[in-house]
Amino acid sequence: MAAGSRPRAVLYACSQNSVRSPMAEALTRLLFGNSIEVASVGLRAGEPDGFAMAVMDEAGMDIFRHTPRSFEDLEQFDFDLVVTLSPEAHHRALELSRDKPVEVEYWPTLDATRIEGARDQKLDAYRAVRDGLLKRIKQRFDWRAFGSL
Repeated sequence: MAAGSRPRAVLYACSQNSVRSPMAEALTRLLFGNSIEVASVGLRAGEPDGFAMAVMDEAGMDIFRHTPRSFEDLEQFDFDLVVTLSPEAHHRALELSRDKPVEVEYWPTLDATRIEGARDQKLDAYRAVRDGLLKRIKQRFDWRAFGSL
């Protein structure tokens, strides 16, 4: 799948399905609506993350109802593209897709949960993840055809 081409179905995966992958899922839904089927998982389901919810809410996106899921929770593995956001998730996605016609891309993305410091420092790290994912998604899926955000 060439850069800029739009997949039919994309899966975002990271270590835990509580920050990076649900952010990417929500951003993709916001940008492309139903034109791309989108889901997210983690190696571990994880727990909902308050900082992730807060920074997504700031941008007008609600991930409060997101239920963290793991790869094992997937009912089927029917994606054109899997975007991994952590090295561990990348290795797992490559294992699962070995015999499937799916492309796997690795987008190195900061794990904001590892940032220590004051609340504002943590929020800034989460915002950087959100904004970086937004930029990458727009570039990868040729947002120009849909408008601006």
